[in-house]
Amino acid sequence: MHHDLLAAFEEYIGVTKALDKQTVSSYLSDMRQFEIQLNKPLLSIENEDILRFLASFENKRTLNRKLSAINAFYHFCHSHDFSHKTFKIPMAKLPQNLPKYLSPEEIMQGLALIDRSTLAGKRDYALILFLYASGCRVSEALSARRNDILDAWLKIRYAKGEKERMVPLAPVAITALEAYLEASDLRSSHLWLNYRGGVLSRVSAYKIVKKYLGVSPHVLRHSFASSLIIGGADLRVVQELLGHSSLITTQIYTHIEQQALADTVNRYHPLQYH
Repeated sequence: MHHDLLAAFEEYIGVTKALDKQTVSSYLSDMRQFEIQLNKPLLSIENEDILRFLASFENKRTLNRKLSAINAFYHFCHSHDFSHKTFKIPMAKLPQNLPKYLSPEEIMQGLALIDRSTLAGKRDYALILFLYASGCRVSEALSARRNDILDAWLKIRYAKGEKERMVPLAPVAITALEAYLEASDLRSSHLWLNYRGGVLSRVSAYKIVKKYLGVSPHVLRHSFASSLIIGGADLRVVQELLGHSSLITTQIYTHIEQQALADTVNRYHPLQYH
């Protein structure tokens, strides 16, 4: 009976529901595993059987995929009168993937490794500070021109969706940038150049940041936002500085703020020492 039941389920999810082949294959594999582990007919199970099976999976994504298959199967059985029982166990809550970011101290430690006696060193130092000070995307940084900086403000014209925005730059980043530009005899309207005088490539920018900080340039964008949020900045201001069209995109950083608050309580509250 169970082979006919699984065959009917396969037709239901593959034809009626039109799920893709990979999902159909995964669901069938999960149901076979479920049945083998239970060692009893699929139509004679109880809620406890499902929970016992799910308890063997520590990874919540794996657990949720198995549960999706089980819920789909028993919904099919109930709607086609193969069973009068219905099972609807809620999905496990997945931890939100927080963006990786560096603390100001970690960034300064990496910057201290740069030999600023060379032109390349001056450029690399200024570029890392520029990315951290502005929070701009690496593509926006590499598109920046000399006349995009006015009175310590950076005009970002080449943003996603062509939305122009203005970002203030910290004095230390401006000083580093000026030192690099003064030392360079390469003439270009662009800020960031390779040794031949061409615009620095994304690959080169990635290698520079990776060499000194061990991360991608995008992590500096997250670090910029995280530093502001931890410092108490308003989420809408951070949204504007990052050039996010939706506040929802910026809200991932509220988790960092919550973590910072929790760390502060854990470190300083007197009850933590009892």
